[in-house]
Amino acid sequence: MNIWGFINLKFLLDVLFAIGFGLLLFSRVKEQRTLWLLRGYLFLVSFAWFIQRYAFLPLTSKLIDAVVLACSLSLAILWQGELRRLMELLGTGRLAVLLGNQPKEFRARSTTVNQLVDAAGKLSQNRKGALIVVDLGSDLRPEDFLYSGINIEAQLSTDLLINLFATDTPLHDGAVLVKGNKIISAGVILPLSRQGISRYGTRHLAALGITERFDRCICIVVSEETGTLSLANQGKLERPITSSRLQELLVELGENQSPFGIPKSSSNKINPSKKIKTNDNITIKNKLDKQNTIQD
Repeated sequence: MNIWGFINLKFLLDVLFAIGFGLLLFSRVKEQRTLWLLRGYLFLVSFAWFIQRYAFLPLTSKLIDAVVLACSLSLAILWQGELRRLMELLGTGRLAVLLGNQPKEFRARSTTVNQLVDAAGKLSQNRKGALIVVDLGSDLRPEDFLYSGINIEAQLSTDLLINLFATDTPLHDGAVLVKGNKIISAGVILPLSRQGISRYGTRHLAALGITERFDRCICIVVSEETGTLSLANQGKLERPITSSRLQELLVELGENQSPFGIPKSSSNKINPSKKIKTNDNITIKNKLDKQNTIQD
């Protein structure tokens, strides 16, 4: 009786751990098509386990195992970026990021968004290239970059951001890392994305590259050639945008920690009196005409 009780307890724990792991995976997947693929793969794995445990069907079991192996290889190729990110987080011990525990640093200071938008708008007006990475919970570390840059650890301010991207300074070509209400480092070299190589320049590829690897960070890009403002999130780039649209996106992301795809109705939640009005006079037409020729 004790043996059967031990076996049943072990079986129950096995099932509970498997269900918990499956729910964790489902909670981290946001794209519908990816969710379908994950459901199908987990169904095949569960079916293969059921056949091996409760039915003596050697041939059927071999066939299902072959299908599971083929699907595993296909998903490894299809999700190589996500799997690499998973292994990096596991290797660096950032379990809080995997479990979805998000810091409240970015939401703690209401002036953070205004300072970021104000700096981006002024840099855009002056056509000074800029790359600002805002960590919303990915816990970015020096090993996540090609070069970690120069440690700053300074209070975030509009003037400091503008000075860091001045063309006569040695740090203007790299990115600035912002966490909460602080500038952590400057002159950071980001990994480049492989998508849109013929369409985007180095800054935009760097913004796509870091947001592809870490889904809880965003990247503000200012084009040096045209002054166009862009925002990268989860490997997607929204451009061109105005300063008010940038503020709208930052407020939404900072409050809800949600991905792109913000409905237009969300603009009603933002007090118009608090919007930064710099750079809004730049016409969208001129930006669209030059969109495919940006090479910075």
